[in-house]
Amino acid sequence: MKKIAITLFLMIISLTTQAQEGLTWHTDLSKAIEISRQEQKPLFLFFTGSDWCGWCMRLQNEVFKTPEFISWAKEHAVLVELDYPRRTPQTDAIKAQNSQMQQMFQVQGYPTVWFVKPTVKEGKTNFEQLGSTGYVAGGPSKWIEGANEIVSRYVAEPKAEAPAKVAPKAKAKPKKAKKS
Repeated sequence: MKKIAITLFLMIISLTTQAQEGLTWHTDLSKAIEISRQEQKPLFLFFTGSDWCGWCMRLQNEVFKTPEFISWAKEHAVLVELDYPRRTPQTDAIKAQNSQMQQMFQVQGYPTVWFVKPTVKEGKTNFEQLGSTGYVAGGPSKWIEGANEIVSRYVAEPKAEAPAKVAPKAKAKPKKAKKS
């Protein structure tokens, strides 16, 4: 019971912090994929050790929590946090999802940010890798400059167009036989 209360408390704090920042950091990859495809934006996969990784905390404070980044992120990406904490509890489903993504993208150090384009074919999700980055010194403008270069590789799916209406063909008038 104590673990459940602590988990709920941490989730509420996390949601409050996210709301204050004006950004939504998704932890459910499936939901983020749906949003990415609807909004025609790449996924921004942030691999972090939120409660122990100094460089991750530094990237968050120097870049991700700035008004400049918040404005940029709302327009350019769907944010996903893939966390590997040491002290913060997580559900088994989130742990399994994050572990699978870490292996898929061969992440060996934190922080790592991957920009990807998700595609779903025959029920399987594939990720087109657009590029990756991590901590970049120089604040939000320097970080966003590099991110813009990566995001520029994203090509939106063509929107399905409604079939054009074809005008009915005019009926040909029967030709009158010529009298000879």
